[in-house]
Amino acid sequence: MPVTPTLAVFKLASCDGCQLTLLDCEDELLALAGRVRIAHFLEASSEVLPGPYDLSLVEGSITTAADAERIRAIRSASRRLVTIGACATAGGIQALRNFADVEEFRRTVYARPDYIDTLATSTPVSAHVDVDLELRGCPIDRRQLLEVITAFLADRRPDIPDHSVCFECKRRGTVCVTVAHGTPCLGPITHAGCGAICPAYGRGCYGCFGPSASVNLPALNPVLRRDGLDDRDTERLLSTFNVAAFATHDKEPVP
Repeated sequence: MPVTPTLAVFKLASCDGCQLTLLDCEDELLALAGRVRIAHFLEASSEVLPGPYDLSLVEGSITTAADAERIRAIRSASRRLVTIGACATAGGIQALRNFADVEEFRRTVYARPDYIDTLATSTPVSAHVDVDLELRGCPIDRRQLLEVITAFLADRRPDIPDHSVCFECKRRGTVCVTVAHGTPCLGPITHAGCGAICPAYGRGCYGCFGPSASVNLPALNPVLRRDGLDDRDTERLLSTFNVAAFATHDKEPVP
């Protein structure tokens, strides 16, 4: 009798949005539940089964020493580990602390900062353990999530593109908001996966899927300036869900 594969979903420092994406799959999730055993998913069920797990999905960044210890335990209990969302793949918006004084934040925000046990940085899961795949987005795309789950459970590599949002705009026939309207857009340097939703509705991409596989920010900078963004505006545009990931790319134009 074949053994039913097990799926586990874990949360670290995050808003739960990526787990909710899985719950929002509804009909697909019901079909999936018939093929796998959901062994650990506290967002959906209080039932918790011990590992090892065939596939673990992890949402959230590492922001405490307890997080760092816990992710090592999850990794050791998982045959395959996939990180989901900007927090797990890039440190999330909470990685803004990486560029400031976290002690000052703690004193300003909390009435009893001595109660708060936190690290000075917010880091992706891959900075602490090996991961088998990183699924981008804030939140992730449900189609990509289902592809990842079904692919890994079928022992094949997921078909997840690594090109930019511009490719998705062209594929769906969306007029380029930058070329046609002079709208600042991070599409040329942002990882595909969302289906180019924002440009399809006349809004510039703001990078919620993080840097694409090939980023040329120095080349984009003059275009953003032409479209009305000064250096501070550009810095703010890049300092959202994937601030730590975008920070690794040179922001100065090529001489």
